[in-house]
Amino acid sequence: METSVGKQLVVFDFDWSMADQDSDRWIFEVLAPDLRRKMKNMKKEIQWTDLVAQTLREFHERGGTREQIEGTLRKMPFHPAMVRGVTDLKGRSSPTTTFLCLSNANIVFITTILKAQGLETLFEEIVTNPAEWDPSGLLKVRRRVDPDGPQHQCRVGCSPNMCKGEELEAFLKRHQPGYDRIIYVGDGTNDFCPVLRLRSQDMVLCRRHRGLEKLIAGYEGEGRLNCQVRYWAGAWEVEEIFGQL
Repeated sequence: METSVGKQLVVFDFDWSMADQDSDRWIFEVLAPDLRRKMKNMKKEIQWTDLVAQTLREFHERGGTREQIEGTLRKMPFHPAMVRGVTDLKGRSSPTTTFLCLSNANIVFITTILKAQGLETLFEEIVTNPAEWDPSGLLKVRRRVDPDGPQHQCRVGCSPNMCKGEELEAFLKRHQPGYDRIIYVGDGTNDFCPVLRLRSQDMVLCRRHRGLEKLIAGYEGEGRLNCQVRYWAGAWEVEEIFGQL
């Protein structure tokens, strides 16, 4: 690795990248498997964030509670090696590391899980879909990009609720003069857009056997990716890579 890196940005997707599960699916698999099956059957018909919001309403209408959802999120699989890896990296004085979360989950799910893992102060920013509890205990989730407002301009294939590439560019503009190195940790097809924007000194940590790996493979083979690529399957390997930075 380069020895001249003084300031770096580590960008994490959340589900299946930082956490070892998908928060949107996990809560229903645990609390209401029939609703999880319904989501699986309807995912091609309804935009995913809208579908999560609709399913949360159904769960609430049948008596599901905030306490049930929060308790389920707190016990969602999250590898201790990931906690160690990010904590150790942030605690290092050289290089200095800033953490950014770019996720298609929602702010309530993410912050609840992070707090349960003692990581509530890890991220400089969490860019995700808005959510809030209403007084009745219903969790209201909505798209980051309002369907009734201006839409993002992504040509790569990001979902309508958020373009992670545009969000990464916006973060970098807010935090000038920038970073000597960017490390992007992701797994899904929606992580491809920001990875395409990385530079030669940057790196993607791509999780094996998921959508991002399939997209990267073609580009990497043709020499069309600017950044370095490291592959991982378990959180212990991310911890190992972080230890080498």
